[in-house]
Amino acid sequence: MADQTAATHDLLAYVREVSLRDDDLLRELRETTADLPGGTAMQVMAEEGQLLALLVGLTGARAVLEIGTFTGYSTLCMARALPADGVLVSCDIDDRWPAIGADFWKRDGVDSRVDLRIGDAAVTLDALLEERGPESFDLVFIDADKTNYVRYYEASLTLLRAGGLIVVDNTLFFGRVADPAATDPETAGVRALNRLLHRDPRVELSLLVMADGITLVRKR
Repeated sequence: MADQTAATHDLLAYVREVSLRDDDLLRELRETTADLPGGTAMQVMAEEGQLLALLVGLTGARAVLEIGTFTGYSTLCMARALPADGVLVSCDIDDRWPAIGADFWKRDGVDSRVDLRIGDAAVTLDALLEERGPESFDLVFIDADKTNYVRYYEASLTLLRAGGLIVVDNTLFFGRVADPAATDPETAGVRALNRLLHRDPRVELSLLVMADGITLVRKR
């Protein structure tokens, strides 16, 4: 790790210049989100949204599960990458912020692919298992309350097909996972999931040092 290229501001700006494929609608949603309380911290960065879309295409996903919608930026990116008859089930505790994204999904013509579920995500996941059965999703994106990360992971693994992919956001959690003084429940929740993933024989994994930490988990 010490021998890797240092991620300077100028280098990151160059990476964005030569790799990010952006458009007006995505920029508008990011700007709208940035104006909200805590919006910048909670916003999926543009490069991560592009990565999620790429992963949907690489896995050939037709059914995607998203745990944590917020203003629906990642939802928009992934829904665009789905085939016309694909479905993205997105879960959030409240409809206040997803309502912002819903307008952008409609404007982009992908709203028919998005199935928004409002309520406690754990309850929603149980309902999806009853409704769709196990191994019914190709890709899962987890980006919700960190205290329940282990619970969301276990439910997602049951819902995911063999060979499918789970993408977990914020697995470095602003660097607090490496700070012994950080003992808050959310940091503890991320640490617990990271430890579980490291020793879980059911999956293969790679933690990307990108954004706030993105862990890719492939179900064996």
